[in-house]
Amino acid sequence: MSTTATDYYELTFVTDVRISPDGRRAAVVADEFDAEEDERLSSVFVVPTDGSQEPHRLTRASSASSPRWSPDGTKLAVLAARDEDLAIRAGRAPETDNDDDLEASEEPAAQVWVYDLDLGGDPRQVTDFEEGVREFDWSPDGERIVVSARDPTDEQREYLQRLREDDGPIEIDRLQHKYDGTGWLDDVTTYLFVVDLDSRETTRLDDAYGSGASEPATGLAPAWSPHGDRIAFLSNRSDWPDNSRAMDVYTIAPDGTGIRRITDNDLTASSPVWSPDGRKLAFGGRKHENMYEPTQVFVADLDAGGYESISADLDRPLGRGGSVVWTDETTLLGPIGDEGTTRLVRFHADGSPPERVFERQGRHRTIAGFHAAGDTTALLMSRPDDGTDAYAAETDVLTEAGSDDADPLTRLTRVNEAFVEEHPMPQCERITFESEDPALDTATVEALVYLPEGFDPDDPEPLPTIASIHGGPVSYDAPNFRFQYVHWTARGYAVVRVNYRGSSSYGQEFSEAISGDWGNREPTDIVNGVREAVDRGWADPDRLFVTGFSYGGVSTAFVLTQYDDFIAGAAEHGIYDRYSYFGTGDSHNRMESDFGLPWEEPETYESISSIGDVGGIDDPLLVTAGGQDWRCPPTQGEQLYVSVKKQGVPARLVVYPNEHHNIGDPDRAIHRIEELTGWFERFDPEGE
Repeated sequence: MSTTATDYYELTFVTDVRISPDGRRAAVVADEFDAEEDERLSSVFVVPTDGSQEPHRLTRASSASSPRWSPDGTKLAVLAARDEDLAIRAGRAPETDNDDDLEASEEPAAQVWVYDLDLGGDPRQVTDFEEGVREFDWSPDGERIVVSARDPTDEQREYLQRLREDDGPIEIDRLQHKYDGTGWLDDVTTYLFVVDLDSRETTRLDDAYGSGASEPATGLAPAWSPHGDRIAFLSNRSDWPDNSRAMDVYTIAPDGTGIRRITDNDLTASSPVWSPDGRKLAFGGRKHENMYEPTQVFVADLDAGGYESISADLDRPLGRGGSVVWTDETTLLGPIGDEGTTRLVRFHADGSPPERVFERQGRHRTIAGFHAAGDTTALLMSRPDDGTDAYAAETDVLTEAGSDDADPLTRLTRVNEAFVEEHPMPQCERITFESEDPALDTATVEALVYLPEGFDPDDPEPLPTIASIHGGPVSYDAPNFRFQYVHWTARGYAVVRVNYRGSSSYGQEFSEAISGDWGNREPTDIVNGVREAVDRGWADPDRLFVTGFSYGGVSTAFVLTQYDDFIAGAAEHGIYDRYSYFGTGDSHNRMESDFGLPWEEPETYESISSIGDVGGIDDPLLVTAGGQDWRCPPTQGEQLYVSVKKQGVPARLVVYPNEHHNIGDPDRAIHRIEELTGWFERFDPEGE
């Protein structure tokens, strides 16, 4: 069966998994598409971790996410934006139940809803915040939850009302004035609130509030201690929080007293997790002024004071699959990025060296999500030829299994089984090569190459090839399932994904090779990776294309200004003039920490920008942008497009209105793939 871009609608994406306290059940979040309504909706399913039953759909009305089990495992709370619970409406005072309140927001805000899994029936809404709830956690007795929610003053509420109803002027006094996905920022403070589940009575913890430039990314991440006496959360209380990417760990009593700062404003901390005895806190963190340092696992001793990294010996970052989990009083389990894949590591709170576990995973698949509880571990495993699904195993068996043992994982979901059976799936090969350039140092670099089903790497027929460049730059490509690669390999393309210098998962030295010097080593590594595929006979040297998203778009422009290997390119959602970018995007602190301020370092900002070298681009160029992308503003794409078009080079600009940095609307996601594919085929000398 051939693959078309509209087959994207057939897919389901598993995005999260949470294990019940006894380890016997898993809550799984899956994103599905409504093609008729052009919507992507998240649903929560519950499935036994022994795989004895098919997943049971728990949520049906609107989207739901962030499932959290009650401590006794009888209830499951989720975040959902759905019509108000009748019990709350019936209990509201008549004078507040009026049309003005109903019109305050066009759509319901996300609230916490609780399913009683023993009794069944519809969920019960337990919060009613006008601005909605972002995060929450259960108290250990299961009678309360702590939530983070915005709490506007009367004056701020009037301002927000003008924005929503009258499209009023945006008024900002803070330095961090925008953030991608959030939009224009305001001065409304986010607090922690303790909510009694029975009465729905709410208490604001006045000293537990969010602050800082990193808050839109990290949130407050509330975590209730096992004994119920403290709540951990994140905040930045420095002199000028918007001028810093730091984020500290704090704890506070549930009655709002006794606030205590755990870290010293030297880290960007994330995801605090209590030890079972409540005497330690584990969290992710790295020095906020150095983006190239791997995010490490830290443990704070709350009795003795202080905190130490327990993962520094690895020289690998905490992985994308989630935060660490305590498996006993002294041991933790969590994912790391390790040489182009995400895998599990066992950490020790006493500082003993961490250990890589689950050797049976291999390097042909990667972890996309992780959670553990009750002697059971759940993994979201992704593979280029088999989608992403939820799996579970006994933690002891999983962590002790060797590379030659039988796979200990029990598969819990098969969300794309029909799709995989009906469409040709890519095969994935790893290649390693020496990346050399006369003006630069030499490095050993790795790439993943996706090849069409049935392609013989040992007896190849050269293929049209797309270099697909990851963003970041401090990120990494792993052997995961991506629809666009399925689409391209099904049409006969090879796809080369190079983990160029600057990528994480290969150690700090490898990542830090581009510190203060973007646009030299990355394009060299990318081109040398494609040339390696040419030398192996996999890639046709006369049919090479290059594309990338975010920093991948940045690198696409760099590649095309410096090399003539490619016959067409597509730069997506990138930045091409760093000087004009400063202050128009959401990353001013990141730019300053690596390159200084543009008016103090103008030559540096010129050297890390491709716009001054676009006279060297003579290959056809497609440029895409999001209309409300505050990470890489659309004006950057316009600038590149006009500069290339002005020279008479074939160029095309596609802007997706109302889209942020990532394209979420499914129709537009399909349009994007069709645009990219059509652009390459248009300039393929052997294309139709």
